[in-house]
Amino acid sequence: MFLLSLTLLPGPPISTCLPSLTTNIHIHLNDMIISLIADHHQPPTPSRYESQKRRDWNTFGQYLKNQRPPVPLSQCNSNHVLDFPRYLDQFGKTKVHLQSCMFYGQPEPPAPCTCPLRQAWGSLDALIGRLRAAYEENGGSPESNPFATGAIRVYLREVRESQAKARGIPYKKQKKKPSQDKPSDESSSTLFLS
Repeated sequence: MFLLSLTLLPGPPISTCLPSLTTNIHIHLNDMIISLIADHHQPPTPSRYESQKRRDWNTFGQYLKNQRPPVPLSQCNSNHVLDFPRYLDQFGKTKVHLQSCMFYGQPEPPAPCTCPLRQAWGSLDALIGRLRAAYEENGGSPESNPFATGAIRVYLREVRESQAKARGIPYKKQKKKPSQDKPSDESSSTLFLS
């Protein structure tokens, strides 16, 4: 919907201004319509999650191409998926103490040590989740999704537990709090069909 407002000011007679006035209005309206159409047809900016998922998918694809010999995505299996986070560990920023380290099990060690830096469990869990979704969005079937196998779930659980022990922080699964938005049993209306 367009709102057009004209104010006539003192000046030359309207008959001499009318052709240029209508031309200016016509040009201005055309510009507005073109701008609205251009805004409407631009693809929406992808969310942060979608952008990260696309970057992760491209990175995984590049990882497969760099294997010797290169691995086509159609031949990717859970072993390739398991190797990918191990490869990413070299870029990790989470100190994971070895059992032989004097600081093993201490949440805040008093001094530095030579234990390796790894990818944090939460980061790996989120990464695998995004790759699992990207696999299916890129034509893979849910039944053959190498990111959704039992071996991957076991690996993530082992990483979570070992990192928690190494840091001295027990992992506790948090229970979901009941939502405040849902009506209580007393106030909800239920329809029973017999």
